[in-house]
Amino acid sequence: MAQSIVTSPDNIKRIKTYIKGFDEHIQGGIPEGHIVLVHGSAGTMKSSLCFSILYNEALLNKKTGLYISLEQSFQSIVKNMVNMGFDMKKVNLVYIEDLANFSSTIKKVKEGEGNLVVVDIGSIRKLVKDVKVSENRSWLNVVKNIALKTKKACNFDLMTFDSLSALYTLSTFENPRMELFYFFEYLRDLNITSYLISEENMSSTENIYDSEAFLSDGIIILRLTPFRRNIVREIKVDKMRATKCNNDVFSFEYRNGAFHALYGGQNPLL
Repeated sequence: MAQSIVTSPDNIKRIKTYIKGFDEHIQGGIPEGHIVLVHGSAGTMKSSLCFSILYNEALLNKKTGLYISLEQSFQSIVKNMVNMGFDMKKVNLVYIEDLANFSSTIKKVKEGEGNLVVVDIGSIRKLVKDVKVSENRSWLNVVKNIALKTKKACNFDLMTFDSLSALYTLSTFENPRMELFYFFEYLRDLNITSYLISEENMSSTENIYDSEAFLSDGIIILRLTPFRRNIVREIKVDKMRATKCNNDVFSFEYRNGAFHALYGGQNPLL
């Protein structure tokens, strides 16, 4: 099917980040269909931010989101979000930990309601007996198949992949840039908005990040910065295609049940 041509900036549909004080600096949000890197070191709340976007889109816009976690368990993810004040009873939470039961489990997705499908690859890895997967490390194909089967079953709108760095550990990449290109194009063909979590300071992925950055449509940087006697979380947009951006560095906080971007271009008031 031929895609319609955008003739005005007003025609670009956008997905909010649900960060107060941030979306207005990126024309209201991330363009639909973008592949966005959420890049930063451990402890910068990358996973929490991406989960929050999917949760709020399910809650407020009745969309279906897919969260694929390669290492952090479903229980750990949900425990963290509940502790932050997210009410999981307000969305239809579907948990997949065994691909043998995929078809029956995905039927729990409810049409017309907000759904959040969480695939726990860590649990799946413990169950997989396929030598081609466990020894040849072809987990990229497993991830692609999960995304495709989910798309066919419930036509989801958004996906978080957590994380690219874990994928590099599990899969063998002979030509990283080429294989990443085909993976990104695979996601684009699914007609979804994708948030790919990318770890900073991973020695095995230092050279791969350049490929991630080149191929992505957007890059959101989260970082920890020493300031006086504190460590401040910060957020900035390095890249966002089809978007007029404020590229200032903002303080990044979670309080009173919401993420906030503060003091753009200024030192935090500590």
